[in-house]
Amino acid sequence: AISKERGWDVSAISLATTVFFLVGGISGVGIARLIARFDVRYVMVAGGMLGGGMLGLLGQVTQQWQLFVVYALYAAGWAGGGLVPVTSVVTRWYRRRRSVALSITSTGLSVGGVVLTPLAKELLDSQGMRAGTPWLGVLYVLGTVPFAWFLVRPDPRPLGWEPDGERTVAGSAPRMTSGAEYSSAIRTRFFRAVTVGYVLALGSQVGAIQQLVKLTDERAGARSASFAISAVAATSVVARLIGGRVVTRFPLLRVTVWLSAVQAVSMVGIAFAGGAVALFAMIVVFGATIGNILMLQPLLIAERFGVRDYPRIFSRTQMVTVVGTAGGPLLLGLLRDHAGGYRASYLAAAACSIVGAAVLASGGAAEIDHDHVSMER
Repeated sequence: AISKERGWDVSAISLATTVFFLVGGISGVGIARLIARFDVRYVMVAGGMLGGGMLGLLGQVTQQWQLFVVYALYAAGWAGGGLVPVTSVVTRWYRRRRSVALSITSTGLSVGGVVLTPLAKELLDSQGMRAGTPWLGVLYVLGTVPFAWFLVRPDPRPLGWEPDGERTVAGSAPRMTSGAEYSSAIRTRFFRAVTVGYVLALGSQVGAIQQLVKLTDERAGARSASFAISAVAATSVVARLIGGRVVTRFPLLRVTVWLSAVQAVSMVGIAFAGGAVALFAMIVVFGATIGNILMLQPLLIAERFGVRDYPRIFSRTQMVTVVGTAGGPLLLGLLRDHAGGYRASYLAAAACSIVGAAVLASGGAAEIDHDHVSMER
């Protein structure tokens, strides 16, 4: 919509998306510190208000520099209600069935893609950016702030619960929170492999998603374009719910490596797909990988390093990952403008994904018993 209404290059808009992810990743580190000091609900409510306000202002921008400012502030709000606070809460409440809990929690991302993306596109097509984005901003606030405040609780123990729904036994000493210290965790080979591997795997994924509507519009028409993201999101929901139950049966890092490789194959297919049928077949394969890859990142960190310093450890890998991820939309946008089509863009994304799989494979096992290591407090 921005490209059509403002006449700006795809690469310029992609750069704004890059700014969004850069600011969002850096903000996550500060948010992790806030979570350690304050009730997570305060952070999520503030993030919802800021994110909704900036989304409402998005349609009012008339200069490219304004787009960058709005995207930067939008990113800070998005981070306040995003993966760092949400996965921190889930990892505190669940241990044995953490993968299932994370898979269900993160389906919100994909359900939003199924339900809200067509609505947003129809709204912007019919009313334009200036009139449409304020309604999206209101929807953003209503869909985040009340639910965060009334339904989220930061930790089970003050409420008389242990993780996984076990009641605290009266008179017993509380269980100590186990896990690696932040300073030790970030120096491990596993942390480096997951961080760098996800820079490449998510960078290619986010870039491919961000360009998918325009690619489908060019190859199959506007009606198919609005359906493309819904197809990706719907496939992601189903695959993630299945994956949350299946991944516990296999080594987590090995599953992540295979998913990154399949993601690369799907991007090659998208690059060469000519007709609508072939294109949507590859989009469905792509959608089956993206939800599980995203879900596995916090799961890998929680499984390997425990709950003790999880917000700081995850926010650090998120910061580096998101900074790298920010380059994905920019790379694909620049290649598209230079080549006049998306084949080179998606082949580059496939190459990044397969290299990411190789880096992830070098990390070793994620599974470790934190009750038998000398890192408890």
